[in-house]
Amino acid sequence: QVHLVESGGELVQPGVSLRLSCVASGFTFSNSVMLCYRQAPGKEREWVGTIGADGDLANFADSVKGRLTISRDNGKNSFDLQMNNLKPEETVVYLCRALWPKVWGQGTQVTVTS
Repeated sequence: QVHLVESGGELVQPGVSLRLSCVASGFTFSNSVMLCYRQAPGKEREWVGTIGADGDLANFADSVKGRLTISRDNGKNSFDLQMNNLKPEETVVYLCRALWPKVWGQGTQVTVTS
């Protein structure tokens, strides 16, 4: 079975950085473009970033550009998101997704509050 499992979400203060991880299993991770989304309570899911299968290409939403870094380790079937300067309105669930096979993780909660 294919799985994606996110981790690293926690309660943090505004302005800090946080690293989230997504670990894949059940498919050839090194062949798959990976995407990151986030969803705030009561709002639609928002795409925030994409990383190419070999990690050499990445795209980011304007809302996070300059603050989000995505990296991957195909040997470990994982990719990481580094979010800097977190804002209270970024209290969201971060989810990872493989482009193909189309599979979503369960998400990890990030709460930004003073």
